[in-house]
Amino acid sequence: MKLFGNVAKTLTLGLALSIMIGAFNGDTQAANSGEPSPIDTTGLEPLGEEWLEINPYQGNARAIEIGESGYTQNCARCHGISAISGGLAPDLRYLPPDEEGDEWYVMRAKKGAVRDGRVYMPPFGESLGQEALWAIRSWLVTQYTDD
Repeated sequence: MKLFGNVAKTLTLGLALSIMIGAFNGDTQAANSGEPSPIDTTGLEPLGEEWLEINPYQGNARAIEIGESGYTQNCARCHGISAISGGLAPDLRYLPPDEEGDEWYVMRAKKGAVRDGRVYMPPFGESLGQEALWAIRSWLVTQYTDD
């Protein structure tokens, strides 16, 4: 059992280091592997052009299903499988599941994060749209922990 734990830690560390090296070199494709994967939001109520401030899909089973798939395709490479961060990016399980968390989430997911001219997180607002991003947030809330 200890061997498995060490192998998993080594693989996680290796993946994190390869992504970090690309990110620190300003290579956003290494950090994000190119364009976001499209997310099929069929079955969700369209939300229109104006971005909402509060997650309209929280608790919606279809949104949670779509959100898990969307997270896995677009977010897990940096924020970790099942939203458990390996240290490269924030652990999103600790993002408050309320309106305060919604506010931070939509700001960051929509606009991304750039520091000192380096892209730490690309903006996903225009490429994925608010239906997909709120679906991801709906799934993230199911992973919330306050430990």
